[in-house]
Amino acid sequence: MKKTAIGLFCISVAAWAQTTPPQQQPPAGGAPSAPGQTTIEAPPELPKYPDVRLPGEYGFWIGIQGWVPQSQPTFDKGHNSLVTTSSAVTMQGTPNLAEGGEIGIAVGLHNALRLSYFTTRASGNFTNGQELTLWSQDYPSGTLISTDYKVQDFKISFDYLTWPYPVESRRFRLKTLWQVHYVSVRSGFDAPLLPTTDANGNPLIDSNGNPLTYMANGTRWYFTPAIGLGATKYIARNVRFDAEVAGFTIPHHTTTWDADAYINFRVGPIEVGAGGRAFHFKTSTDGPFYLRGTLYSPAVQIRWYSH
Repeated sequence: MKKTAIGLFCISVAAWAQTTPPQQQPPAGGAPSAPGQTTIEAPPELPKYPDVRLPGEYGFWIGIQGWVPQSQPTFDKGHNSLVTTSSAVTMQGTPNLAEGGEIGIAVGLHNALRLSYFTTRASGNFTNGQELTLWSQDYPSGTLISTDYKVQDFKISFDYLTWPYPVESRRFRLKTLWQVHYVSVRSGFDAPLLPTTDANGNPLIDSNGNPLTYMANGTRWYFTPAIGLGATKYIARNVRFDAEVAGFTIPHHTTTWDADAYINFRVGPIEVGAGGRAFHFKTSTDGPFYLRGTLYSPAVQIRWYSH
């Protein structure tokens, strides 16, 4: 009987040991986990490499540009014109040197804010083969007509680093360009060989009693946004290739695009660049008259950097 009781006690102790879970040991170096929770150790932080800002990515700069645009703009009547005669004219003359300037400042890491400007003008003569109406003036067929025009563009551009990010020690930059343009185009016409005085030298007058003149001129201007891309490649620390293109269009209204590419060499605070530039404009075709043109040529630029 006594042996039977001892055997039953041993069996009960063994069964209790099998059903009781082992007590969890607290993790080394920390507080014990609550029942049912799992402790996860965070991975070590990746090493951080500082972004390297290369010349042209800090401080501010002032620059000048020069190029000799090729091709001539055209003048024509718009969709809402009441003119029944032709108004299609190619502006004459070889454009003069397009003079430009730029002020820029670094904004944060690898971003920049730029304000730039350029202007160009040209004049020349042609003989029309048909009657023309240019602005408010009519010119009979066979008239020697002189033309002149002036194109101006003011641009604000925010150059935002898009790739790669972080830059670290990489030498390539891809930026998105967010711009606003103010474009102004003035055109003028005259007939210098048509008489403005009679045989006695007295001024001829028009139907309103004003001295007769064959001059006609007008200006078209507009504001437009522009969106584009810019790429920079540092071939060496002081040798850099830049290229950018941006534009915007409103169908049947205005169009603007601007593109350039330069390879730049820097010595101290002075940088000299050589490359090419193109600029396209079209004023609103909804008015009585509009102008359009694409100017392009080789270009040079010089910049002074504050650092």
